[in-house]
Amino acid sequence: MDIDPIKRVYRVRDGYWFAPKLFGIGATPVTWQGWVVILGYAAAMFGMFRFLPGLVPHIIAGVALTAAMIVITSRKTDGGWRWRWGLDR
Repeated sequence: MDIDPIKRVYRVRDGYWFAPKLFGIGATPVTWQGWVVILGYAAAMFGMFRFLPGLVPHIIAGVALTAAMIVITSRKTDGGWRWRWGLDR
């Protein structure tokens, strides 16, 4: 099995932090900036659930954080988001 096509999929141009997933819709972090975004999102979600009281603030903050994460990730994905069926780029 040749792994070079898979390595090429996870290379991105300058200014992009995520590569599109091979299957489905979404992205994978491939630079340190992408990983910082992912870890920051996880820390914010943990902090939100830990320190905010009540269900309604959890839902509002969770939706806002997730929407921000989706916007950042989609704008910083090299090749954009669309349905993918493997090595097609």
